[in-house]
Amino acid sequence: MIRTIVQQQTQANLASDLQHSVKTYQNFQHQQRELLSRESALLADLPSLKSLMTTYDQRTIEDGGVEFWQVSGCDFFALLDLNGKLIASYNRGPALDQSGVARGLEIGQRRSEEPTLLVLDNRIYGVSTQPLYFGPKERGTLLGFVTVGYAIDEHVAQAVSEAAAAEVGFAVDGKVVASTLTPMLQQQLIERGGELLQLPTQNRMIRLGKVDYLAASEHLTNSGASESPGQVPQLVVLKSFEQATQLVDRVNRWVLALALLALVVGSGMLVSISRTLTRPIETLVGGTRALAQGNFDYQLSEDGAEEIRELSRAFERMRVQLRRSQKELLDSERLATIGRMASSISHDLRHYLSAMYANAEFMSDGNISQFEREELMLEVKSAVQGMTDLLDSLLLFTQTGRALHPEYESIALMIQRAVSMVRSHPAGRDVKINLSGLSSLQAWVDAKKLGRAVYNLLLNACQAAKRGNGSPTVTLSLIEGERAIEIRIADNGPGVPTPVRQKIFLPFVSEGRESGIGLGLTLAQQIAQEHGGGIELEETAESETVFTIHLPKASLQALGAVVEKRSRPLALRQTEKVEE
Repeated sequence: MIRTIVQQQTQANLASDLQHSVKTYQNFQHQQRELLSRESALLADLPSLKSLMTTYDQRTIEDGGVEFWQVSGCDFFALLDLNGKLIASYNRGPALDQSGVARGLEIGQRRSEEPTLLVLDNRIYGVSTQPLYFGPKERGTLLGFVTVGYAIDEHVAQAVSEAAAAEVGFAVDGKVVASTLTPMLQQQLIERGGELLQLPTQNRMIRLGKVDYLAASEHLTNSGASESPGQVPQLVVLKSFEQATQLVDRVNRWVLALALLALVVGSGMLVSISRTLTRPIETLVGGTRALAQGNFDYQLSEDGAEEIRELSRAFERMRVQLRRSQKELLDSERLATIGRMASSISHDLRHYLSAMYANAEFMSDGNISQFEREELMLEVKSAVQGMTDLLDSLLLFTQTGRALHPEYESIALMIQRAVSMVRSHPAGRDVKINLSGLSSLQAWVDAKKLGRAVYNLLLNACQAAKRGNGSPTVTLSLIEGERAIEIRIADNGPGVPTPVRQKIFLPFVSEGRESGIGLGLTLAQQIAQEHGGGIELEETAESETVFTIHLPKASLQALGAVVEKRSRPLALRQTEKVEE
């Protein structure tokens, strides 16, 4: 706003100065005319000049007129006969064309009673013509006319420029005949001036060199020049924007300084406000995030405004209450988990122990045959195998999250060991297990844990296949991709029930199975994740359910790199550490 106001005011001041400059020249011109009239009147009253004009001899008048021209000190002097015809003319500078002077004086003589302007050879003269009479003017004899004038040249332009504090120029027919501009700027004014040099113009912007000007032009009045409009003398005044631009630049610097000062002050106020308001809020936000992440020990400060302190105290009370509730919830969940686990374990152990106890009583009977004893013995072994599997699952469940012990193992050999264990299990009897894609593929894996995961999936698949309608069949496929190794296990059972699909990998979920505590898939998922992969239920439907173990090769190679680093000699590892 300040810049706009300054620019508008500056332009208005320049326009006012421009009009003042034109009026300054008009006053100057008026004074020059009065002086010119007095001088011409004095010359017209000289008896010696009148005596010279009575000779009526052109050569005599030409020779004698030089003395009167020099005495007058004018830039232009001319003598005319009683008919207004040119007898002799004298001027400073290059000689003027006499025919042009004669035509100009003939036109100017029409306004002989007052000074006028003449354009002679693209030069402007202010002239005054007075008649010469022998005797009194009212009764005397007309002898001729005397004309005196001054040139409107660079000296006049400089005088007007100093008085008006502006650049001044005089133009005729679109050409600058005198100015205070440098020749280069004068040439640019001729090229870019246009109507400014020919017609009256007000407040026109023009750029000369690297400076902007506000320009105005006026016709010089009382012109006795040719009647052609292009021969009318033109005054051109140019007011520079340089000082105004410096003022605007100074205002810009002040505005910029004030803006920077306001920015610094505002920043200081902002920092002050942040210390009293924002920082306690950030601390409160940090406490909220910590609480969301389960950190119930995050302490809040009670700084800041009263409202912030009250909010912090309310949050602190909420944190204490949530921590108490969380502890109670964890205790309840822990007791519930222990209860579910104990209930499931006791049920399965009681089932196996009951079978063992009953079969042992039957075996103690001495009247049973050897064949029956063998059958009873197989059932006892089956119960023992079930208890062993149960205890192994519980033991492995407590060990999840511990460090792996990877070895460079054959995946196919590991799978075959797991298949052999399943076939010897009671749940794997009468189930056809098909193997496909087994190759000499080797990788860094914890064979014991990963084999247990494959065993759990195979055992679940066999149990599911037996509940199907057709012949129980399980298919295991080993697939090696560019980035991962996949072990796919499919069965032809009834599929996974819809309510169980979303929580099938959670502990103690065992719907649809006759026995088991629901840790098989949980253990398999955790083991796969420890190897950098995972297990997903790829497909489930009637007569087809597919579980897939994904093992990324990059993760397995990372396990191998860790093993190799551990197996290096201690001195070599110390040397590498020093180099790092």
